[in-house]
Amino acid sequence: MLGLSKKDTRFLLIVIALTLLTPILLQPFPEGSGLAQFNAGYPDLMQRFAIFGIFAIGFNILFGLTGYLSFGHAAFLGVGSYSVVWMYKLLSYNILPGLILAVIVSGIFALAIGYISLRRTGIYFSILTLAFAQMSFNLAYSVLTPLTNGETGLQVYTDDPQILAGENSPTSPHLFGIVMRDNFWQPSVGGWEFTFNYGYYFCAIVAILAFYLSLRIFRSPFGMMLRAIKTNQTRLNYTGLHSRPYTLAAFVISGMYAGLAGGLLAAMDPLAGAERMQWTASGEVVLMTILGGAGTLMGPVLGAGFIKYFENIFSKINDSVLHGWFGWMPDGMEDAIISVSHFFVGKSWHLTLGLLFMLVVIFLPGGLVEGGQRIARMFRRKKTSDSDAEHHPKPAPHVGE
Repeated sequence: MLGLSKKDTRFLLIVIALTLLTPILLQPFPEGSGLAQFNAGYPDLMQRFAIFGIFAIGFNILFGLTGYLSFGHAAFLGVGSYSVVWMYKLLSYNILPGLILAVIVSGIFALAIGYISLRRTGIYFSILTLAFAQMSFNLAYSVLTPLTNGETGLQVYTDDPQILAGENSPTSPHLFGIVMRDNFWQPSVGGWEFTFNYGYYFCAIVAILAFYLSLRIFRSPFGMMLRAIKTNQTRLNYTGLHSRPYTLAAFVISGMYAGLAGGLLAAMDPLAGAERMQWTASGEVVLMTILGGAGTLMGPVLGAGFIKYFENIFSKINDSVLHGWFGWMPDGMEDAIISVSHFFVGKSWHLTLGLLFMLVVIFLPGGLVEGGQRIARMFRRKKTSDSDAEHHPKPAPHVGE
């Protein structure tokens, strides 16, 4: 089915089901519960899960398959955002033309940067990509102000042409009249409230298509060649195969994924700023990929969701929330617990994320996916041992033993 094996088809169907059910799965606690703080089923955060999942999937095609570590992918993220906002200003708020332009422009930009950077390998390649990203950030922040609006950020104004916008056209990002920020269903079941949003499901469908494409790449001869480059590029060159066209193709595809993610950010929020091109954004996608499991299919998506969850949920747990949780304790014990917890939540959420990242790197070098695989193997061994015990019971002892 769809050019995939039965195993991969089953895996893809599971991913599709989980993605479409995300608004339900991320609302495990009732709204009135004290644990509702940990719910993540609201549109803005779910959109970011899908968008940064796409960003990480694309980065994984380069880093996970070829081993080339880029510190400059935020440049393509920013280019994608600027492309979409310019389409808003020139044509209309319809997101489709902007997303197409974002993929094309980011691909061309990646081709230019990759053609130069891939002349070097290892740390020299990483430094080159970082240098190009920082140059792009500084150009967007100051020199190219007529195109990027500098530190203010590019946005749509009432005097912009928008030559394709009619009188009754929506005044916010939409897909042929379907406004991305609108919710189409908000059911309440008991104490649970669920939100089904047009923007999230558009991002989800794009993410599913991006995941399917990456799955095809992983299983293709092209993907096998990229793995060979990661394993031993020198030996591959000795066979007479020139590896650079393959690495350049992987770099361009990865850049197009990043441009698509940046375009989707602007499709959900019609604003593009130079901060999306900073080196911290490039470092973030590296963390996502390593945390989830570089070189795996699902790892980058899990890593993106993990980091965005901490960024948006743990960062909102302040002292008042902690007092609500521990208010039943004696005053001295409550104050002691809150004074310690204060260093791990709220503005200090980076400390918790850093500690968890250290634990994953030390004990799970293959990322969160390796942890899931270990748990699955443990249950599989237990099931096998139970089955063997049923079919081969221990023989009764002989008389006199």
